[in-house]
Amino acid sequence: MTDPTRRPLITGIGITAPNGLGTQAYWSATLDGKSGLGRITRFDADRYPVRIAGEVTEFDDTEHVPSRLAVQTDHWTHLGLTAADMALRDAGIDPAAHPEYQMAVVTASSSGGTEFGQREIEKLWTRGPSYVGVYQSIAWFYAATTGQISIRHGMRGPCGVICTEQAGGLDAAAHARRLLTTGTTMVVTGGTDASLCPYGLVAQLSTGLLSTRDDPERAYLPFDTDACGYVPGEGGAMLILEHPATARARDAHPYGAIAGYAATFDPRPHPGHPPTTNLHRTITLALDDARTTPDQIDVVFADAHGHPAHDRAEAQAITTVFGPHAVPVTAPKTMTGRLYAGGAALDLATALLAIRDGVIPPTTGVRAADPACEIDLVRATPRDGPVRNALIIARGHGGFNAAMVVTTP
Repeated sequence: MTDPTRRPLITGIGITAPNGLGTQAYWSATLDGKSGLGRITRFDADRYPVRIAGEVTEFDDTEHVPSRLAVQTDHWTHLGLTAADMALRDAGIDPAAHPEYQMAVVTASSSGGTEFGQREIEKLWTRGPSYVGVYQSIAWFYAATTGQISIRHGMRGPCGVICTEQAGGLDAAAHARRLLTTGTTMVVTGGTDASLCPYGLVAQLSTGLLSTRDDPERAYLPFDTDACGYVPGEGGAMLILEHPATARARDAHPYGAIAGYAATFDPRPHPGHPPTTNLHRTITLALDDARTTPDQIDVVFADAHGHPAHDRAEAQAITTVFGPHAVPVTAPKTMTGRLYAGGAALDLATALLAIRDGVIPPTTGVRAADPACEIDLVRATPRDGPVRNALIIARGHGGFNAAMVVTTP
């Protein structure tokens, strides 16, 4: 269990999201119910079954990405570098003024550099590089964001990449929390993703879980009777975690603290045995780690898969722990799409903003709540708090479950 006096503090947030670039722009758009979903423009998607996504369109990487680096990396890394810069500025941290071996970087990765991989695949047909070269390049890109943040800011402490798909943002923050108990004083953590290219989209289509509707307002409807899958997106969030003693010594103004965390893994379904989930156990373990009871949670940020069976399983896990309609549940990712490695990190940042301002953001688009999901879904408009403790739930493709409790600082 986490000692409340030693809980890591989140002192900086940087957001690159489809409905807002920068923390304030994103938060204002989210509270206004402004969606960033629309027709894919990054490439011609007319021949693909999925044509709606959440793109970060108003993005100029020249301020945050050196020109020599811009041509060597792709949109995913650019989003990560930009969000990290924003988070450091928000925290008021100058990395040059900190001991280099006490600063760490731990981020989530899911798709890797699929845009970069797309370019390499195209080269395969024009210039003929080896398949080995293609896959080595893609594998290297899984660690590109973490490495580039570390190199750019001189952070020579522990660095790592967590690959648990949509759950990765929470898992990365949890690993960052552990590092703060081993001599590290500050960690850049979170995640971004950008897999909206032909190669990346085809890889996502293989799950059969993406929405194929062409109406952005009706394409992603978690916990709705008309739910039909999820919309992919790009972007995410980076956060600055600090040891409480370090944050207090420099008179930082934290958004909140990580109070508890847990992760489990679901067994792979096989003939004769229905799919099972350990999600309710994950939630319970996270609450226990936070020394928090269900009645002390003011809001749950749902994973909100958008597939009816997945939504009902998550709703069942929530009601098993909290009871039917017993806690407000929200999924503002209906305005961004599911961001994979960036999704849970953005939910974590959004929960901290909800705590700061005492308001629960809405789940847009849902008109007819699925009666099989007995949850108190915050729909259409924000709901006033107070918000003192928030639970974030994330599930990654392949069986990954994660839950995190954040609280007032």
